Amino acid sequence: MAVLEHLEKKVRQLERRCLDHKIIPIEGAQGTRIMVEGRELIQLSANNYLGLTSHPRVREAARKALEEAGAGAGGVRVMAGTFDRTQALEQKLAAFKKTEAAVVFSAGYTTNLGVMSSIPDKGDIVLSDAYNHISILEGIRLSKAEMRSYNHNDMEDLERALAESQNYRQRIVVTDGVFSMDGDIAPLPEIVDLVEKYNAILIVDDSHSNGVFGENGRGTVDHFGLHDRVHIQVGTFSKAFGVMGGFVASSKIVCDYLMQHANSFIYSTAHPPSTTAACMAALDVVMDEPEILERLWDNTRFFRNGLKELGFDTGKSESPIIPVMVGDAKLASRFADHLYEAGLMCKSVAFPTVALGEARIRVIITAAHSHEEMEQALKIFERIGKDLKIVT
Repeated sequence: MAVLEHLEKKVRQLERRCLDHKIIPIEGAQGTRIMVEGRELIQLSANNYLGLTSHPRVREAARKALEEAGAGAGGVRVMAGTFDRTQALEQKLAAFKKTEAAVVFSAGYTTNLGVMSSIPDKGDIVLSDAYNHISILEGIRLSKAEMRSYNHNDMEDLERALAESQNYRQRIVVTDGVFSMDGDIAPLPEIVDLVEKYNAILIVDDSHSNGVFGENGRGTVDHFGLHDRVHIQVGTFSKAFGVMGGFVASSKIVCDYLMQHANSFIYSTAHPPSTTAACMAALDVVMDEPEILERLWDNTRFFRNGLKELGFDTGKSESPIIPVMVGDAKLASRFADHLYEAGLMCKSVAFPTVALGEARIRVIITAAHSHEEMEQALKIFERIGKDLKIVT
């Protein structure tokens, strides 16, 4: 259609610059090995940190709930009603995160949209880390507040922004706990000190640290011992917990406020019972089987050290998110294509997801990867890296 030619031009432009997202269909279950077009690949791109997508307890909980309560929720929670198991999940979440209350959203993305569009208001300013997830930024844009970005993990710049914004009704600082493309951690103790010094609100998106950092995977807030000093915690079930959905853990008044004001909560259909049951089972597994978290960190150290020994630049990663820095977007795309042909599923990431000139291969190591799989992957990285002169 001629009226849509401008869309085609934009798509073709992204393809020429190797900035397009290639969607690869997988067959069967998500795991450390996946099937793509009849070919087995080692999966190094999924956020399935603890390998819970196929854990027997999680799968059985989902199956049982599907048989008991059907395939869907029938509508939004404020109209069709809320399943008692959803409220039970929220109570379990609050206990897990050591907060007064919790509220579940349909997805992690919509959780940030709801929080950041409804809590900041006219006369407020949001101070956001430059590397925060796009869902945070889009939520702020939907609010009536102003936004100022501070340099990534730069506490001097954050304090400057706090000091220069004291004429606003309220300052709100928001940061990822673990940053999704670099795998580094926010300096939360320093951020908390500044927030308290300037009487601001702190929101921490712990999506990539729940199930990974802290006691039994309670996140960076627990990791740093900052309970009761962080006002709002955002999380997701789609990463370490292996299911889907998002949540907020905070005070009861914050959760009540969001259920009345966050449009992405009010107007989104609730989770089906099977999803809620799977989330609850995943939380139980994390609490009952701490050895899974230990395996995650053992595997992460092994693979990161292996890449470094081969000469790859893994940036500032302190988590199972391991960026293999390449720089040029086209070279990163070629690297990912060659790795794919050699049997590895690990995608390249380039602008605008990361800054220009900072393209990389984003690797995720999980608790479920075997040493055999990791050693095989390292050998492939070494061969392809040398072929493309990324390492010598």
